[in-house]
Amino acid sequence: MMRDTPVDRRTVLAGAAGLTAAVAGCISVSSTPPGQAGRADGQSADETLKTGGSSTVFPIVNQAASYWTGNYPATDMEYWGPTQYGITTDKRLADYWAGLYGFEADGDSVPPYNVTVGLSHSGTGLENLKSGKRSIGNASAPVSAEFPDMGRNELNKFVDHVVGVDAQPIVVSREVYEAGVTMLTAEQLRGIYRGEITRWSQIDSYDGPDREIQAVGRAEGSGTDTAFRTNLLGGPDAEMVTDARKGQNQRVKSLVSQSDNAIGYMALAFVDDSAPAIGMEFSGTEYVPGENLSDPDYPLSRDLHCYTYEGTSNKEAAFLRMILSDFGQQTFVETAGYSTLTEERQQNQLDALPDTQS
Repeated sequence: MMRDTPVDRRTVLAGAAGLTAAVAGCISVSSTPPGQAGRADGQSADETLKTGGSSTVFPIVNQAASYWTGNYPATDMEYWGPTQYGITTDKRLADYWAGLYGFEADGDSVPPYNVTVGLSHSGTGLENLKSGKRSIGNASAPVSAEFPDMGRNELNKFVDHVVGVDAQPIVVSREVYEAGVTMLTAEQLRGIYRGEITRWSQIDSYDGPDREIQAVGRAEGSGTDTAFRTNLLGGPDAEMVTDARKGQNQRVKSLVSQSDNAIGYMALAFVDDSAPAIGMEFSGTEYVPGENLSDPDYPLSRDLHCYTYEGTSNKEAAFLRMILSDFGQQTFVETAGYSTLTEERQQNQLDALPDTQS
């Protein structure tokens, strides 16, 4: 347990200059639809739409893939029920969205094509997209920030589809929260991640045992890490000192919750009482979890992206249109704990997709 062996941050800081990120490997995830057991699809690999990347975007896309695989009938008001969203159709879920682009249904519960989701992080997802291993690369930071040295012509081959917005929260160990650290200023947060503030006793609101601060970060190449550095420290390659780096949001939460001296940053969808989110003060404005983190002025908010490469195919467009629709925004984005797109942004994203065929 981390609590039995608290991190000595002075020791870590002495050797932190060459800290190397631990990058999570790509995990292939099979989405089982709600209310159903897994079943063989009988489809070949080339009929499958392969997506993957960011663990932040994962809850959105994985849920969407699960519903797609379930291919629920129009009469299923719990998982589909299209009339609830102003859609007039008697088709099953995947049959309807795929049918907008000319894909024919078999008349049973098997969708016109399958969707799989790989779990790694943004950089890996975008690399796999570029190499042709994925058709959609999920990222929680812009491709220009993930690949700052890539030329404009190459960057332009990535087609951006923004599917939601994440208000990136700061989380601390429960012991730290209960000792009075329920809010930090931007200056204090920068000081912690620049190695200038190393003990919780240096924070005025802290009233607990004198402990070293264990600063937890995401792996380099993670969109969450890229967005955090860009928004807080001034650029995707800004120097930052951490005591540990984790490849996925789930691992950050686990480390922070199992420690008594930690602070970390992760996606809003993964926050719970085991690693409570704290408020942040930026330029005199207080941003409080559960109140106004979704405010567009919150400096740690970032768009959530599903990239395609060298255009967007009809197969990709059908799946993305489902996520971008009112049905998808409510069912996949909002329920994951993220902010849905404004009506204007939603319409702009829909208009950018290839035209439907029906």
